[in-house]
Amino acid sequence: QVQLVESGGGLVQAGGSLRLSCAASGRTFSTYAASWYRQAPGKEREFVARISWSGGRIDYADSVKGRFTISRDNAKNAVTVYLQMNSLKPEDTAVYYCGLGFTMTTMDYWGQGTQVTVSS
Repeated sequence: QVQLVESGGGLVQAGGSLRLSCAASGRTFSTYAASWYRQAPGKEREFVARISWSGGRIDYADSVKGRFTISRDNAKNAVTVYLQMNSLKPEDTAVYYCGLGFTMTTMDYWGQGTQVTVSS
């Protein structure tokens, strides 16, 4: 059974940091690309960051570049994807979703999301 479980969200003051984790299991995800997206209330889901299966290619949305860092830990039976978020702003408030996909641009599996709230 495929499972993607996000954790690490919470309430933080502007300027603070959070580290999100996404634990994926149920199949061999070490060859899958991974992404983080977010959705704020009343807005569409938007791309935040993505990383290739090897970590050799990483892309960020302009809005988070220089503040967020995506990384991954590949294991045979469980992959963990991280999103280190620094210098958080109120506009970063959203539900953050982890996705895994055979390609970097199409995610085939999604987690349930974790809420990040940044207070001013």
